[in-house]
Amino acid sequence: MPELPEVEVVKKSLENKLKNLTIKRVFINNNKLRYKIDNRKFYKIKGRKIISIKRRSKYLLINLNQNLTILAHLGMTGKFFIVDKKNKKHKTSFYYSIKKKEFKHNHLTFYLEKGFKLIYNDVRKFGFLKLFESNTIFKCKHLKLIGPEPLTKEFNLSYIIKYFIHKKILIKNLLMDQKFVAGLGNIYCNEILFLCKINPRRIGKTIKKLELSNIIKFTKKILRTSITYGGSSIKNFSNAEGDNGNFQQKFNVYNREKSKCFRKNCLGVIQKIYISNRSSFFCSRCQK
Repeated sequence: MPELPEVEVVKKSLENKLKNLTIKRVFINNNKLRYKIDNRKFYKIKGRKIISIKRRSKYLLINLNQNLTILAHLGMTGKFFIVDKKNKKHKTSFYYSIKKKEFKHNHLTFYLEKGFKLIYNDVRKFGFLKLFESNTIFKCKHLKLIGPEPLTKEFNLSYIIKYFIHKKILIKNLLMDQKFVAGLGNIYCNEILFLCKINPRRIGKTIKKLELSNIIKFTKKILRTSITYGGSSIKNFSNAEGDNGNFQQKFNVYNREKSKCFRKNCLGVIQKIYISNRSSFFCSRCQK
C-alpha cells in the first residue's frame, strides 16, 4: 500500500498536469469500488475546474471550484494515469503497466479540456473516490481523526512525549497508528526504527526522551529523502513522467531478511518477525 512519500509524488504529478483544467464530463465504467460511487453526485462535477490537488496522510484531495472536493484513496493497487490529446499515457501511480488486459479495470474516466483524460484504474478495487463539499471534508470519517503531518512543526517533541506517556503499546504499532501521525506505513516505520536503533517490539512508555527526539528527526529525514527519490518502487512505481521511484535502493532493513546490517562496525543480521500480522525487519544486534 502506498505511504506518504508515494502519495505525495502522485499528488505532485497530478497537479503538474491537471491544475486549472475543467472537467468536461465523467464516465463511470464501474462504481463498485471499496465504497460504491454515487453516480448522481459525480455527474455534478461536469464543468468544474480543478483548482488544486493536495494530500492529507495517504489521501489525495482533488479540489474543484464551487466548493467541491474529490477524496481519493489508492488502496492496494489503485492508480491514476493521464492520457493527453496525442493519446500518450503519463504514469502517476503504483504497480503500473500498460497492458490491454488491465483496461477492464479502468473504473472512472474524467474527460478534461485540451483533450486530457484522467483515468482511475484499480485491479483489486480496495481504493475509493468520494465527493464532498470542500468546507466540510476535514470533518468526514476518513480525515477527522488523523494525527499531524510528520513534516510539519506540529509533529514535535512536546506532542510526541504527551502521546507516548504511559502507552503500553509496541512502538511499531504506535508509529503505524494514523491517529498518532499521518501517512506512515510498514516500510517507513521499519526504516525509522532502524535509524533510531529501536527494536520494533519495545513498549511505547519505555522509549526515552532522546529516542523520541530521534524518532522525529529520522521520520522527517526519511520521508523527505524518499520524496526526493520519487518514493519506493516495491513492484513498479512511476510518476507522471514515467520515472521509477528509487528509494527502495536506500532500504536499510526492509525486505533484507538474513542480510548483514549496513551500520558501520555492526555484526548483526536483519531479522524478520511479524507484529500485528505485518512483517517487521530489524537488526538483531544494534536495535535495542
